[in-house]
Amino acid sequence: MKVERERMVNEQIVRRGVKDARLLEVMKITPREEFMPLDTRELAYDDRAIPIGYGQTISQPYIVAFMTEALGLKPQDRVLEIGTGSGYQAAVLAGLVKEVYTIEIVEVLGKQAALTLERLNYKNVATRIGDGYRGWPEAAPFDAIIVTCAPDDVPAPLVEQLAEGGRMIIPVGPEGQPQNLIMLRKTNGEIVKQKSLPVVFVPMTGEGKK
Repeated sequence: MKVERERMVNEQIVRRGVKDARLLEVMKITPREEFMPLDTRELAYDDRAIPIGYGQTISQPYIVAFMTEALGLKPQDRVLEIGTGSGYQAAVLAGLVKEVYTIEIVEVLGKQAALTLERLNYKNVATRIGDGYRGWPEAAPFDAIIVTCAPDDVPAPLVEQLAEGGRMIIPVGPEGQPQNLIMLRKTNGEIVKQKSLPVVFVPMTGEGKK
């Protein structure tokens, strides 16, 4: 699969403008197929989101790269991910930062992702089953937060858990309507929002759906 990974990075990611050298190297060595259901592993490096069951997907490789690069991650950062899904995004983050905290509301997927991450020896990832809308307050603040499901609006608890200088990237939009990636930065206690790509993500469930 090494050849497929390199082709994915070069043709799907670099060509679309992603430049972060550390990120590109991590995506070349992260075994995306290991995070896929057995019956869809041959699709692991396709240029699209792939269903992983329970109404969830593993995001298109370019979107994983785009969102990760947008956060401007540093090796000492602590990152919160909302929506573990398959665990692939957490694995990519783990190669770039000091600590990753990731929450999944679908218990079966969360447990499966935790087992995969453990089997592949990702020691700097903490997993939790629960409603990501509330974040992980006892581990806050976080230098960066990445959300891989779309609420109608940015959850206030996640904003509160951003460290000073922290960044959050999140898809926002009501179910069935156009969504946009929103980039937030916390500077001097103030939040600055900036719209980014139009996207399609699964909706945030739990409290984020209310």
